[in-house]
Amino acid sequence: MAQMPVRPTEPAPPVPAAHRRGRVARRRRREDIAGYVFLSPWLLGLLGITAIPMLISLYLSFTDYSPLIPVTESNWIGLDNYRRMFTADPQYWHAVRVTVTFALIAVPLKLAAALGVALLLNKAMRGISAFRGLFYLPSLLGGSVALAIVWRSMFNGDGAFNSFLSIFGIEGKAWVNDPTWALPTLMLLAIWQFGAPMVIFLAGLKQVPIELYEAASVDGASAWRKFAHITLPMLSPVIFFNLVLETIHGFQGFTSAFVLSNGTGGPVDTTLMYTLRLYNAGFVELNMGYASAMAWVFLLVVGTITVVLFSTGRFWVHYSDSEER
Repeated sequence: MAQMPVRPTEPAPPVPAAHRRGRVARRRRREDIAGYVFLSPWLLGLLGITAIPMLISLYLSFTDYSPLIPVTESNWIGLDNYRRMFTADPQYWHAVRVTVTFALIAVPLKLAAALGVALLLNKAMRGISAFRGLFYLPSLLGGSVALAIVWRSMFNGDGAFNSFLSIFGIEGKAWVNDPTWALPTLMLLAIWQFGAPMVIFLAGLKQVPIELYEAASVDGASAWRKFAHITLPMLSPVIFFNLVLETIHGFQGFTSAFVLSNGTGGPVDTTLMYTLRLYNAGFVELNMGYASAMAWVFLLVVGTITVVLFSTGRFWVHYSDSEER
């Protein structure tokens, strides 16, 4: 039986370029819509919880708004809240001094403690993971009310700290109620919670090439020279990251100051942090317009400090050649 000849299949006609571009555009449009759908919870939260309230607070900072009256009944007073803040409120400037003192002392000491403990824990030994977890444990509690209450009871006149001092024959005092020691007690609580920067320092130490230390040992470098000329330069990006985060966090301290002073900033305003003064202006004095003005000044100042840190970072932060500058 004769075999039928097979007709060669004709190639499909080419898709017009305009049609191909249309399909690509429709696919991209569907992907864009899907992306916005997945982002919509975050976008709604950004608008409803952050952006819109910030704009409302900016408006309220130019009014005499009180939480006891509707927003529509508040009076526009222009820059009066800002004038009062800078010229007629001595407590405001006292809160600024307390907050700056707290940040300038507590933040460097916290970073130093975190780096020191990270160096100790950066060793391969049995049970080191358990030690790392124990040192990180205080940071898990964060700025909780319960932790501040425990800290206050420890440093009261009959607290655990005075009981420890009595073993050595040292007479203690009510540290949280002493104007001289109230702020240092608050700083000590902040320094004790060094777990988060410690973990970041540990991650940075793991990235330092061991060959650098071996070469320095061959050259006879001491442990201090290795630390100063290898560890610190290689860790400078991590130090910079922790410095920025902890500086912002230091200026935002509120919970511990509120609990240790029962919301008053005492004794004699020695623990009156900026955020605590802002809280008292808005929710105790019921002057929400003035509190909004304080919040916006606070935002601008912290933002300026962050910009200054980033602008000076290029002079002392060293990146490896493989990292983007």
